[in-house]
Amino acid sequence: MQLAMNAEELNLFLDRVFPQVAGQIRVESVDKDMLLSRLIVGDAHLRPGGTISGPAMFALGDASIYLAILSRIGEVALAVTTNASIDFMRKPAAGRDLLAECRILKLGRVLAVADAMIRSEGDDAIVARCSMTYSIPPKSL
Repeated sequence: MQLAMNAEELNLFLDRVFPQVAGQIRVESVDKDMLLSRLIVGDAHLRPGGTISGPAMFALGDASIYLAILSRIGEVALAVTTNASIDFMRKPAAGRDLLAECRILKLGRVLAVADAMIRSEGDDAIVARCSMTYSIPPKSL
């Protein structure tokens, strides 16, 4: 299976279509089995107590799953989240970027289902697990 978009193309797309996360979320690598992305953690991502906020982890999971789907189907800006679930399992390490490993579980004509496991860089322990379903618009849109 050939990818529709590689890591560089996904990052350029993200910068062009979602400038609000430009420079914060980056695709590190992508292949037919997995997409690895990074949240470059800054002060805006922290909550009191010096840990990374839940909304920042959710944003990483959501954006990463979206990009994993685009890596397979190409530039479809109007693909949207239709269901989302996140389990926060442990406190992320302070002062470290977060990494998300995304796997597409099902890619159909209309729906895609994927999981993202989020961990602190340099640590194997999962801090959050995201499960999401995306709706893929018809090609005529």
